[in-house]
This record gives sequence, structure tokens and C-alpha cells, in this order.
Amino acid sequence: MIRRNEKDKYRFATPDKQISLTDPDSRSIITRGAGMVGYNVQTAVDIKHHLIVAHETTNIGNDRSQLANIVKQAKEEIGMNELTVVADRGYYNGKEIKACEDVGITTYLPKCQTSNNQARGFFGKRDFIYNAEKDEYTCPAGERAIYRFSRQEAGKIIRRYWAKACIRCPMKPQCSTSDYRRISRWEHESILDVVEARLDQEPERMSARRNTVEHPFGTIKLWMGYTHFQMRTLERVSAEMSLHVLSYNLKRVMNIMGVGALIAAIQA
Repeated sequence: MIRRNEKDKYRFATPDKQISLTDPDSRSIITRGAGMVGYNVQTAVDIKHHLIVAHETTNIGNDRSQLANIVKQAKEEIGMNELTVVADRGYYNGKEIKACEDVGITTYLPKCQTSNNQARGFFGKRDFIYNAEKDEYTCPAGERAIYRFSRQEAGKIIRRYWAKACIRCPMKPQCSTSDYRRISRWEHESILDVVEARLDQEPERMSARRNTVEHPFGTIKLWMGYTHFQMRTLERVSAEMSLHVLSYNLKRVMNIMGVGALIAAIQA
């Protein structure tokens, strides 16, 4: 039996400050706004036949850093130079989106709408209109917020903009409590603007995503009896999930092609 102070010692010695006494590899996973200890399964699903093209079991607690990895695996499996992917806003991460677009993966992904300023009743970033040609923003009061300087934050180059008219602006109480309302822009944010505009033009893509990727998860959970993984440790749980995916894909192909055609294709 491990005492509390010993547990804390082991927990703080781990990179993510977590320890599970049941399964040493399991971690706290954020799911539908709640937390649970387990594993995070990533899948890329074919929209036409609902086949699982690529999958990976991880113990990373959220999806923010998972997009590029799984869709690149899917692209390699399919053997195509270009690929279109639709994901939910839980995957929204500028670096991940850029990594996809850089290798010919067209991304449809809704932008996260979280904003500290909006939560406090101020104008949000969406209220500031960017002019790419002039590299400046127009604020809600119609003033020009021009580029001031850049600095590195969390591995990204962030550009800063603000308007000199902020101090005497009559709309300032709706904008900021500071002398100036500073607007931040990632150096590659034009890519995110393209992704946002793309989804605005085809909002039906998100409905297609829900009807595609959720189907295999629901089917596999039904087969499992809506219970937990039976294995422990990441290696064994990954193997267990791979068997579920193999079984699921075989059943799907049987329904699509028929048993005889499948056997013939395997023997060919």
C-alpha cells in the first residue's frame, strides 16, 4: 500500500504530474466537458463507407495536438496526394492546421469561440476586421489598428496591433480597461482565415462529420457492452483497440462487398 505522501512523490516525479494506481499508463481524459481516467482513441473514418482508415490509441488528455498525426496516417494509408478532412473544434490548433495544409490536406474545422474579452462584455477579436493588403485592423469605432511589434509566445511568432486613438475613443469602455486595446495575430493566421472562410461556405460539412466518425464509435461501444477496455497499459490497450477496429472494418466490408467477394479479394 502506497501512503499519500509517497503517492504525491511519485505523481510530481511524472512529466504530467499524474499517476494511476490501476493502470500506470492511463491518464485524465477530457470528454464532453467532464474528466475520466482512461485512453484517448483517435480515428480517421472514410465518409463514403464508414471504414476506419487510420486509428491510434493515446493517453494524451485532449485532442488539440492530435489532428496532423492521425490525418497524415490516413493520407498515407489511402495513398493519395491530397485529402479533405473534417474535425470538430476540440482539434482546433493553429500549428496542427498549418501542418495539414502544408502537405495537401484540406481542413474543415470550426474555430473556438472562447474569448476572455467577450466573457467580460468587451468586443471580441471577431469585431476587428483585418485588411491583409494593408496589414492592419479596423476596430469597431472605425479606427486603424496598425502593426506595432512581434514577439515569440509558446513557439509562435505573434504580431501586435493597436490604434493610437484608443485613449480618447468614446467606445473604449466596451473595448478594454487598458490604455490601448491590443490585437494579437499569429504570423500564419492567414491560413486559419482561409479555413474559417471555407467552412462558412460549406457548413454542411459538420453534419457529415457527425454522421461519419460517430458511427464506428457507437457500433464498437455497443459491441463492448458500453464498458471499459479489458486490458491495462498503453501497449495492451492499443492492441485491444486494433482488434476492435479490425473486426469493425471486416463486418463493414462484408456488408458492402459480400462474404464471397471479400474472400476472393483476400485470396487475390
